[in-house]
Amino acid sequence: MLDVQTTQAAAPAPTRREDYRPPEWLVPSIDLDFDLGAERTLVRSRLTVERNGAEGAPLRLDGENLTLLDVRVNGAPADYALDGDMLIVEGVNSGDSVETTVAIQPAANTQLMGLYASGGILCTQCEAEGFRRITFFPDRPDVLSRYTVRMSADKALYPVLLANGDPVGSGDLEGGRHYAEWNDPYPKPCYLFALVAGDLQANRDRFVTQSGRTVDLGIWVRPEDLPKTHHAMAALKASMAWDEKVYGREYDLDVFNIVAVSDFNFGAMENKGLNIFNSRYILADPDTATDADYDAVAGVVAHEYFHNWSGNRVTCRDWFQLSLKEGFTVFRDQQFSADQGSAAVKRIEDVRALRAIQFPEDAGPLAHPIRPESYIEISNFYTATIYDKGAEIIRMMHTMLGGEGFRRGTDLYFERHDGEAATCEDFVKAMEDANGVDLSRFRLWYAQAGTPRITASLRHDDAAGRAHLTLEQAVPPTPGQDSKQPMPVPLKVALFGDLTGEKYADRLIVLEGVAQEVIFDGIGERPILSINRDFSAPVIVEADRSAGDLAFLSANDDNPFARYEAMQQLMLDTLLGAIRNGAADSGPVTEAVRRTLSDPNLDPAFIAEAVLMPSEAFIGDQMEMVDPNAIHIAREALRADLGADLERLWRDLYAATTANRFEYSPAAKGARRLRTVALSYLMAGGAEDAAALARQQFDAADNMTDRQGALGVLVNSDAPEREAALAAFYDRYRGNALVIDKWFSVQALSTRPDTGAVVKALADHPDFTLSNPNRLRALIGGFAANQCALHVADGSGYRFLADMILAVDKLNPQTAARLVPPLGRWRRFDADRADKMKAELSRILAADDLSKDVFEQVSKSLG
Repeated sequence: MLDVQTTQAAAPAPTRREDYRPPEWLVPSIDLDFDLGAERTLVRSRLTVERNGAEGAPLRLDGENLTLLDVRVNGAPADYALDGDMLIVEGVNSGDSVETTVAIQPAANTQLMGLYASGGILCTQCEAEGFRRITFFPDRPDVLSRYTVRMSADKALYPVLLANGDPVGSGDLEGGRHYAEWNDPYPKPCYLFALVAGDLQANRDRFVTQSGRTVDLGIWVRPEDLPKTHHAMAALKASMAWDEKVYGREYDLDVFNIVAVSDFNFGAMENKGLNIFNSRYILADPDTATDADYDAVAGVVAHEYFHNWSGNRVTCRDWFQLSLKEGFTVFRDQQFSADQGSAAVKRIEDVRALRAIQFPEDAGPLAHPIRPESYIEISNFYTATIYDKGAEIIRMMHTMLGGEGFRRGTDLYFERHDGEAATCEDFVKAMEDANGVDLSRFRLWYAQAGTPRITASLRHDDAAGRAHLTLEQAVPPTPGQDSKQPMPVPLKVALFGDLTGEKYADRLIVLEGVAQEVIFDGIGERPILSINRDFSAPVIVEADRSAGDLAFLSANDDNPFARYEAMQQLMLDTLLGAIRNGAADSGPVTEAVRRTLSDPNLDPAFIAEAVLMPSEAFIGDQMEMVDPNAIHIAREALRADLGADLERLWRDLYAATTANRFEYSPAAKGARRLRTVALSYLMAGGAEDAAALARQQFDAADNMTDRQGALGVLVNSDAPEREAALAAFYDRYRGNALVIDKWFSVQALSTRPDTGAVVKALADHPDFTLSNPNRLRALIGGFAANQCALHVADGSGYRFLADMILAVDKLNPQTAARLVPPLGRWRRFDADRADKMKAELSRILAADDLSKDVFEQVSKSLG
């Protein structure tokens, strides 16, 4: 049993939003000089400082894991002291030059924050508080500085030297060394600082802005990866053109560079003029990248480029405002991706991800508003709530104000706050002032956690030809917020006649309070309700619609998302009925799927999404107590029924979607997606030749989408082709880290009962490593997301996951902390499983030298 008093006494102190104070000192300019080496790098910094607070207050500079060698003020030795990692310099006045020299060890930096080594490349990651691991500085986002950077290094080892801004000088030095100088004319916070040194080659191109300026573009990678950068370059140019057209935002430097590295905690980083990317979001070719990978590359390239304005030119005042840049920019990249392909399918994908990750977060012990009130470690707040729910809140403003009104608001926001560190309140105020509206109650979305539940009840008065829609809202309690106020909820609603199919109404309703009644006149037949069309609000809707109503909407609704939603709800209701009663009538689902598969007017990509069943985790989210075994049995049974009952249709679709060659287009992507879905249903339905078809597809595939799709179908089966396909896949791609990640992941996500044992064995595989975040996410992250495998009754899944968290915490606390949330959902499970999960959380919390990152997640999860 833990000593609670001891644990609390040792707990790190939280940072609170209410305690924000402007910085005591500003740094208008900083000059950095790097003498680069993997084992030892010398960093000389010269800060020009200005007092911004009380007279007499010393200059306090953040540092972490730095070896301090020298401190000077205006060239003379300084009066200084170290308080832990903080450097305190006395006797500093406005306009003084403060110089420090420190030594750091990039090769030993397993946290991948600050300056570190990755595959022979030196690179940086400074968001959120990594710059303090490079040099002493007031490491907070509201200190904006102009940066001049000089780097010198061994030319043979590091022939390419890149930093923020534009290049201003370079040359050779004695002893086989060389230097490069860069200048960024735009003030920026230190979290946007970037530096890269390595043996790299560039895919070069140019972009001409709307005002006629030419921007030199470069995507820098290892020489052997250069052929895989063309898709990323096309996405970059498309993003630049789109941001000019849709938001009026033009790029502002002469150079824009991207660098891909193998070891990276995030997907990518928007450093001004020098984006650093996880290589999985840059490298793509048909043989090694799936269609989903191609889409992700385009989406992440767009996201980081869009940050040039929504994050860089206008940045965050403090880290509590993180969703100001991330939620807004996710919304922008979602808009961009929707414009590049199928808007309906993109919306379905985004909502599925929101429900899979953010809804459980909102319903668990780690729930927090998109503008949190406190944190112990800010890296723990790079969450789906900040990003994805944040994007939905921006989308609601777009829905309520309309496209033109929203654009007026963003124009005003950028005009007012260019070059400033802003707040979420500033963004909402710009929307208000540009449109003459009052969004004071809408601000509750920024302050309150939890997913609102909307109850919708429709009553028809046949004699009066009138329909009454009653809406009620409830926001559940979350940690620290027991009582909630109702929030404005924009709901797109339509009514369809159940006999004629006529659409009687299509309107936007904003539910302002706890309850509201809306009356529709001229309704001559029983109406069927289509609600939250396009997922106009991030809420859970409970509507009194029958299986027949849902089947009707799945076949007739003219809103693609609402049509998809009706099918998903019909499947979900059937599955929950089977779990409760031991069996359920699958007939309505089978008929609805039949009609969808047979509709010649539907896009294959949409069909593939519509007929996919809800995940086991999502089904569990709808239950008061999750029963992993019952969910798995019910879902597999319904899949088997659909596969067997509709076998002829699945076969026809499988044959019709065979492609002769790879093409990256919406039509070709949709065909490949539907082909693998059809194959999976044939396997589930017990078709005798399903395994042979899968192996044939695997062998004949000219692209990774078809090959991995076939492998995924086989990996979930007991077919003898399974082991042969896994071996062939590994042998073909041995040495390609990103593809071997797929090999680990597909096994970690398998629905077979032996998945836990397989994953434990793979953790000892020579190609598995705890030090690479991508590999860790592929195997351990995949296993943690596999509800049936993680929650085996004997608790072995929990023990294994806890062991991995403790091991990774010694190397990379940020990555370790992201593995904790599945254990924190213990309240949703039976007492035996809950006790086992709590025991593992307690074991983690009792470990010596636990990081702040993991401590915060575990302590909150235990409650």
